[in-house]
Amino acid sequence: MIIAGLTGSIGMGKTTAAAMFKDAGAAVFDADAAVHALYAKGGAAVPIVRAGLPEAITGGAVDRAKVSAIIREDPLQLTVLESFVHPLVDAMRQDALKAARAQGKKVFIFDMPILFETGGEKDVDVVIVVTAPADVQRARVLARPGMTEEKLAFILSKQMPDAQKRKRADYVINSGKGLDYAREQVQTVMKELESRA
Repeated sequence: MIIAGLTGSIGMGKTTAAAMFKDAGAAVFDADAAVHALYAKGGAAVPIVRAGLPEAITGGAVDRAKVSAIIREDPLQLTVLESFVHPLVDAMRQDALKAARAQGKKVFIFDMPILFETGGEKDVDVVIVVTAPADVQRARVLARPGMTEEKLAFILSKQMPDAQKRKRADYVINSGKGLDYAREQVQTVMKELESRA
């Protein structure tokens, strides 16, 4: 089995590319979905967050909007939070990896928006970066509910610039030319990864 890290800045089309890899037969572990599960009512991260940031708990779940607001005010809180949450996500990823091996999957996609920023590239065999032109990215992100120029600027300040990600990638998928073009690229990469597995 070959383990590929799939990453890309906000609005680049990474989630869409992950779905395309899944359709092509890869096992996909979505780190963001794992965090959502950990933050949901009854999730393993809720007691941890409640202990450190009780104001971020609403209805027994972690309120991500409140966490974002707290982090914007005090960026150090992000480091503290990640030190607790990342090991939980990693344990979930290891379980998913075992399940994929048991199913005989040749390709395992680790979908992680902040792969480089957390040093996650050391845990994968290859890195795939999803990219799009900056104007396309901006339009996509600002079309999201509740998104503002200020929030976008803050998110981008926490992410490695796209150009640096592309330089460090083994494969680059351009999502800025439509779904069919992106799907062709995904299928090409998938064939190559399967042949290397």
